[in-house]
Order: sequence, then structure tokens, then C-alpha cells
Amino acid sequence: MGDMTSRRSLLRAAGILLPLGLSPMRLLAQARQVRELRFFHTHTSEKLRITYAENGHYVPEALAEINHLLRDFRSGEVHDIDPRLLDTLHEVRSLTGSSARFEIISGFRSPATNDMLRHASSGVAKKSLHMQGQAIDVRLGGTPTSQLRRAALSLARGGVGYYPESDFVHLDTGRVRSW
Repeated sequence: MGDMTSRRSLLRAAGILLPLGLSPMRLLAQARQVRELRFFHTHTSEKLRITYAENGHYVPEALAEINHLLRDFRSGEVHDIDPRLLDTLHEVRSLTGSSARFEIISGFRSPATNDMLRHASSGVAKKSLHMQGQAIDVRLGGTPTSQLRRAALSLARGGVGYYPESDFVHLDTGRVRSW
């Protein structure tokens, strides 16, 4: 009798959810989903392997650890990192088929650091999304940056900058664009 009740409940839920484009199995898969990232900061040599989201929710303690890791390493200033940026990293890594860690070139930048870099280089934007915690410059261990770039572009989400001479990719959660 229990199997029939479970089956009926599942069918009833399907009848409600399917018109909304939400299958019970898809919802169950999303609810169980665990999103993990691995990082190595190239300037501080810090490493982090962390589950930043599970059961459809971000983990506040994990976000705080990521905020600290992606701080402005020059000033020590910490800023909230946009969780959508983490989701982009997670999806890009999945698209490449890699399980390697991201090598961080630059995460959050204070306005003072951004201004200093802007005056030292032509490739730094005055209103950089790094200052909002919405951008990151990375490599993915064992993955050519050209492949990382292609994976990011395929998402059609945010900005994707490709710097082959410096061997990194810029990802952000701003408007869709590429350079």
C-alpha cells in the first residue's frame, strides 16, 4: 500500500509541477545539489576547498571564507563576493570537465588598489567590477585558458575577458560582453 501512496503522491506532484516546467525529479536533484570550489591564490599561496552551496542555498560561513580568500591582498580589505560569480566558476569548471582548482590572479580590489593598477597598466577599468566583488581573474589548473574562455562564453552570462599573453581569463557578473 505504501508504494501506491508514494506513486500517487509523485503523480499528483507531477501534475502540479509539470505545467510550471518543474519536474519532481529535477527539484529533488536541485535540492540535493552540492556546489564545491577549489582555489589557490597565486599571490598569497593560500588554498581553499569549500562547499559554498548545498540543498539549494548558499552556505554563509563558506561565503565568508571565500570573501577572505578573495580579499584585496595588497590592502587586506575584505568585500562580499557576488555568489553568482561563484556559480559561474562552478559551471565553467563543469563545462571544461575539470576537477582542478582555480588559480586566483585577482579577486576583490579596493578603489585605491584599482586606481594604482589603472595608472600602471592600460587594461584596468576605472569602474572595474573587481571593486564590487563581481569579478575575478583566474586560470583553471590543467586547462588551457583558451578552453576556459570558450566555456565561459558558452554560458552567455556576464563579462569574459581573455588575456592570453598573461595566461588568465577575467569573469564577471556584469552585462554580457567579451574582449
